[in-house]
Amino acid sequence: MKEHLSTALRTILMLALALFLGGVIIAVSGKDPVNAYKVLFTAAFGTDRAIANTLLSATPLIFTGLATLVAFRAGIFNVGVEGSLYMGAFATAYVGFTFTDLPGIVLIPLAFAAGGIVGGLWSLIPGYLKARLRVDEIVTTIMLNYVATLFTDYLVNGPFQVAGMANAMSKEIAPQAQLARLIPRSQLNGSFILALIVFAVVLLLLRRSTFGYEVKTLGTNPMFARWSGMPVGRIILQVMFVSGFIGGLAGAGQVLGVHYRFVSGFSRGLGFDGIVIALLGRNSPIGVVLAALFLGALRNGSSSMEMFTQIPRDLIDVLIALVIFFVAIDFSFDWWRRRQQKLVAQPAQA
Repeated sequence: MKEHLSTALRTILMLALALFLGGVIIAVSGKDPVNAYKVLFTAAFGTDRAIANTLLSATPLIFTGLATLVAFRAGIFNVGVEGSLYMGAFATAYVGFTFTDLPGIVLIPLAFAAGGIVGGLWSLIPGYLKARLRVDEIVTTIMLNYVATLFTDYLVNGPFQVAGMANAMSKEIAPQAQLARLIPRSQLNGSFILALIVFAVVLLLLRRSTFGYEVKTLGTNPMFARWSGMPVGRIILQVMFVSGFIGGLAGAGQVLGVHYRFVSGFSRGLGFDGIVIALLGRNSPIGVVLAALFLGALRNGSSSMEMFTQIPRDLIDVLIALVIFFVAIDFSFDWWRRRQQKLVAQPAQA
């Protein structure tokens, strides 16, 4: 309990330091940091519609954060959630504009399933290379991100191009496949509910299942996992599929609830944001949700801050970079502390 409290306090301190340094940057530029932050957080939480838009911004981040977390828990640095997101999004759009005769109660689950499965299968490629050939997953997942982005871009500029459209995008999905709005005058939709369901499932899997135990063991002590007879290769494949599946759901939610079609370049780094969310959330499902809400609030309020205070929304990227910087320092300090504890314990055991 004390360890969790200490971790939460350190995270809050990092966020406060990032906001403080962001305020210093605003002040140096000749603007009022107090007013800027007031406008930012009022736009993010000031009204029902503002809260709904913050939740909308946080929804794909919850998916991508959880997708990254599952891999991190197993000691796998999967940076390929962006690729799974794109592949899952296109698969979802394809189902949505192809099977237009199906009722919504069938078409929506089918479209989500298609997005998740395709995203999971895409993630199995680097998973197989790591499990069978010991190929570094960082390299393969980064490369496959580009492959997925360029491949889907080719699809909407080639075989699935819509004539007369200025931007590269697919046909619109069937009306019955479009997710209903949860709050009037906001695009917040049912994918937020699904994100919470996925959060609950991931929490149960990691804490109350054999899969969760195997993932934790592989992530904390891979040598012990191998020597104890755990099927490490199978676990890696399972982890990568689950991670890619959740990433595919993130893309599916954007297609069914926001864009209603596949749009080239729609993500703008949502998959990579999942890395920030997982790190800021301390590889905890609850922490991921809270971190996604925080980042969603920053992203939602940034446009109003730019409009009313003349401070560019790029400041939000600066804040995120500062958060990553402080997280990296904290992780380094934590690693050093644990190493010192081991060094002290070894002479005592001898």
